[in-house]
Amino acid sequence: MPDPNGFLRYDRRLPARRPVSVRISDWREVYPPAGEELIREQATRCMDCGIPFCHSDTAGCPLGNRIPDWNDLVRTGNWDAAVESLHATNNFPEFTGRLCPAPCEAACVLGIGGGQPVTIKQVEVEIADAAVTRGGLRPRPVPAPTGRSVAVVGSGPAGLAAAQQLARAGHAVTVYERDDAIGGLLRYGIPDFKLEKQHIDRRLAQLAAEGVRFRTGVAVGVDVTAEQLRAEHDAVLLACGALQGRDTPETPGRQLRGVHQAMAHLVAANRVVARAAAVPHRVGAAQPRLAVLPDGTPIDAAGKHVVIIGGGDTAADCLGVAHRQGAAGVHQLDLYPEPPQTRDAARDPWPTWPWVLRNYPAHEEGGERVFAVAVQEFVDDGTGQVKGVRIAEVTVEKRDGRRIVTPLPGSERELPADLVLLAIGFDGTEQQPLLDQFGVTRNARGAVDARPDWQTDADGVFVAGDMHRGASLIVWAIAEGRAAAAAIHRYLGGVAALPAPVDPALQPLAAR
Repeated sequence: MPDPNGFLRYDRRLPARRPVSVRISDWREVYPPAGEELIREQATRCMDCGIPFCHSDTAGCPLGNRIPDWNDLVRTGNWDAAVESLHATNNFPEFTGRLCPAPCEAACVLGIGGGQPVTIKQVEVEIADAAVTRGGLRPRPVPAPTGRSVAVVGSGPAGLAAAQQLARAGHAVTVYERDDAIGGLLRYGIPDFKLEKQHIDRRLAQLAAEGVRFRTGVAVGVDVTAEQLRAEHDAVLLACGALQGRDTPETPGRQLRGVHQAMAHLVAANRVVARAAAVPHRVGAAQPRLAVLPDGTPIDAAGKHVVIIGGGDTAADCLGVAHRQGAAGVHQLDLYPEPPQTRDAARDPWPTWPWVLRNYPAHEEGGERVFAVAVQEFVDDGTGQVKGVRIAEVTVEKRDGRRIVTPLPGSERELPADLVLLAIGFDGTEQQPLLDQFGVTRNARGAVDARPDWQTDADGVFVAGDMHRGASLIVWAIAEGRAAAAAIHRYLGGVAALPAPVDPALQPLAAR
C-alpha cells in the first residue's frame, strides 16, 4: 500500500526546467530527466484512493491508466512492473506523458479544495523513459498470422495505436501516410522542445519489428484509390486527424501576406529542425532557422513582430517556436478574459476539468499575453504585406447556443505585426478525395460519424481519433485507436479479446 502519510510529508514538486537563456537557443525538450529520488517521492504522495477518479474516462484519463498501481510500484522501486502496468493500457506513454494536459491530475483527490495533485504526468514520463533504459521496448512476439489484412490511413497516435494492437493480434497491417515521415502531428505539428522525435523513432522501430509496414508519401484517394485499398485489405481504418484550421475570412485584411494558419508555421519550422537533425552539426556552424511554405513563401519569425491569435496549446507552441527563431517581439491574443489562478468550484467543481490560467513554459520565455481582445482588421503596409493588427477590447457571451462578441467603444489600438498566426482551433477533418471514394461524409462538426462498432457508413471502413471525435487530446486518440482496433479484430473474425481500455465499450458517440 502507498504510504498514507506521503502526501503530508512531501509537497508537489517537478524537476526544474532548463534555464530560459539556454533552452531558447536550441530545440531540445524543456524538462530534463527527473532523478529517481524525486519521482519516488512524488509517487509516494498517491493515496491509492478507494475510488480513483484519476483514471475515470468521465473526468480523468480516457485510457483508464492504472495510475495508483504504477505509482505504488514506482514508490517501492519496482520499475519493471511499473513499465508493464503502464503499457497495459497505453501504447505510447512517452507521448502522453509529455503532451497530454493531464485531466488525471485535475481529477486527483489531492486537488480537492485547491490542494496539490500528484505529479502524474511526470511519473508517467519517467516510467516510459525507464522502459527504454531497461529494455522494455522490445517487440512483443506476434502470434500466428491470421491471414487478414488491415489498412490504416494516417499515422498519428490513433492510427499507430490501432496498428500496434492489430499487429499483435496477428493481422497484417499497413500504415499509409501522405507525408514524407511517419508520425502525423507528432512528427511535424509538435515542436521538438515538447517532444523530441527520437521517441517516435523508437516506437516505429518497435512497430516495424512487430510486423507493421509503413508507406510514406502516399495520399490515399490520389496515389492509391479507395478501390485499391479495398482490393488489397480486408478492413480499413481512417485516422487522418482534424487538420482543417479555423479561419477568419470576414476580417478585413485576411488576404494580406504574412497572415498564416498556425499549423503552417509549426510544420515549416519542424521541417527545418528535422533537416538540421539529419545533418551532422559542425562546431561553430550557425543553426538553420529559415522556414518556408511548400510554395517557397518565408514564414520564419526571425527579426519580426509576431502576433499569435488564440489561447490554447497550438498558440503556445507557436510562441515557443517564435522565441527560438529569434522574433523581435510577440503578442498572444486571447478572446476571453484572463482565467483565475485557481479552480472556481461553483463553475467547475472537482473532478471536472477546470477553467484556470495555464502558463506554458513558452510564456516564461517572453512575449506578452493580451486577454479579452479581438482583431478588427489586419493592417496593410501599402504593398499587400501585413504591418499590424487593429484590436479592440471585447465582451463575450452565449445567446441561444451562439457566441456573441461585442467590441467596447473607444478601446481600439494597433499592434505591430510582420507575421500573424491563426491558432483559433480546428473545424474537423479535411475534405479529402478518399472520403468521396469511400462514400463517407463529414457531419456538421466536420468529423466523420461512426456506428457503435466504429464503422462508418461504408462497410468495413472504420474511423477513430480526431477524424471521428474532432480535435481533442492525445489520450483520446490512443483510446479510440485501441477501441477501433478491437472492433476491427472482431469484424475480421477474431475471438480472443485485444487489450482494451478499462472502459469496456468506449462507444463512439456522434454528439461528443
